[in-house]
Amino acid sequence: MTNQRVAILDAAAAQSEHFTAEQLLTAARALDDSVSRATVYRSLPILTECSILREVDVGTGNKFYVANRDTAPTQHAQVLCLDCDRIFEISAPFMEWYSASVASKLGLEPVSQRIQVHARCTEFQKTGTCKHRAG
Repeated sequence: MTNQRVAILDAAAAQSEHFTAEQLLTAARALDDSVSRATVYRSLPILTECSILREVDVGTGNKFYVANRDTAPTQHAQVLCLDCDRIFEISAPFMEWYSASVASKLGLEPVSQRIQVHARCTEFQKTGTCKHRAG
């Protein structure tokens, strides 16, 4: 494995929140300034295929990633804060059963499922500020 890929892997593993490819690039370059944008973008599909990262599509046109720290495969639902732009993950083990049940009733076979809840930040609504809000 190249030094660039090691830096990308280390940077991804160090992330405690969801991140974009560009955020990963910045973090990886802090570890090794020779990391290229192309190497980050080529590495992300490999890291997701190997289940080191999980890709999270929140429907904004940007893909987010999160380090996969689960010891067993678990379905997740996302709660997206519309005020502070944070993405919260919750375990949702019922998703597989639910999608199979609903699809079966319609004579279909489920291929994938996703649950996302869009919510408002109570801290931002009360005070007009939130420590998690970007910008």
